[in-house]
Amino acid sequence: MAEKISEGKIMQALDWAYEKALDGSIPGTDSAYEMADNYLKGEEDLVAKVNSLIRWQNTKSVTTGFVSGLGGVITMPVAIPASIATVMYVQIRMITAIAVMGGYDVKDDRVKALVYTCLAGNAAKDILKGTGIVIGSKMSAQLIKSISKETIFAINKMVGFRLLTKFGQKGAINLGKMIPLVGGVIGGTFDGLSTNVVGNVARKTFIESSAVNES
Repeated sequence: MAEKISEGKIMQALDWAYEKALDGSIPGTDSAYEMADNYLKGEEDLVAKVNSLIRWQNTKSVTTGFVSGLGGVITMPVAIPASIATVMYVQIRMITAIAVMGGYDVKDDRVKALVYTCLAGNAAKDILKGTGIVIGSKMSAQLIKSISKETIFAINKMVGFRLLTKFGQKGAINLGKMIPLVGGVIGGTFDGLSTNVVGNVARKTFIESSAVNES
């Protein structure tokens, strides 16, 4: 029997995925730190390296082989369908790796809130604006330090609501019934959730300076 997804469960799942992304404890996957180190190698500039990471997430990470290595996701301690939990984990790991590449402390709750905001894709800017944070380019250390606990709470609440709408209760329940077909489900889910958009928002938030961001 599939349970309805609530905002609270969404946030629990995000926190679980965030922890796993940082410690790399899901078998067969690198941590966000290891992924960042991997992509920081080479002669390309930082933006090009981040773009390379995002491209990888849009291709290799949706293959059945990758998904089959995420057995730990299916046994996660939150009642969220495995397909959605896997999407959360993969996208959070990508965003946190990008944040690490940008030199941010991803163990800081303020940075964590920004990572969650990136999951909202194009709505991220509106969420931040709704809490009084206006950004036109890479988040500065000074701006991050000015984020209060109340603001973190407000950001997380808005992100939770946005993701609840994004996944859709009915759609989530249907996906939950398809766990044996998780490999096939993931590909379609990733298309629908626009991992590329999420990656681009993370790059603008954690990497690009105003000079790069202006067009």
